[in-house]
Amino acid sequence: MLQSVLLTLHVLVAVGLIAMVMIQHGRGADAGAAFGSGSSGTVFGARGASGFLTKATALLGALFFGISLSLAYLTTQNIERASVVDRVESAIPSENSSDVPVAPDALSTGSDMPVAPKSE
Repeated sequence: MLQSVLLTLHVLVAVGLIAMVMIQHGRGADAGAAFGSGSSGTVFGARGASGFLTKATALLGALFFGISLSLAYLTTQNIERASVVDRVESAIPSENSSDVPVAPDALSTGSDMPVAPKSE
């Protein structure tokens, strides 16, 4: 339950972080405003929104990092501790079982197919 909530929050924070980074303008955009592009007068004032957007991006980045660590910790708590050798031994079929199907005997079925060789 906690992992589902954290995973949902993680996705929302990631989308918010992407949006915050995309909203911000690059460092070169201020130089364009100095030469008359007219973008220096914004809603946030002459300095622009750089203070707010920088702080919001830093907060979302810290949340993303913290939630990532929390999810990693919760995920490692559910792993069963077993040896790799034990897993390999359980995956190898025993000598008595065979996955190869047995071909029907041509004489008993009355078929034109050749008889499969007998394994000894």
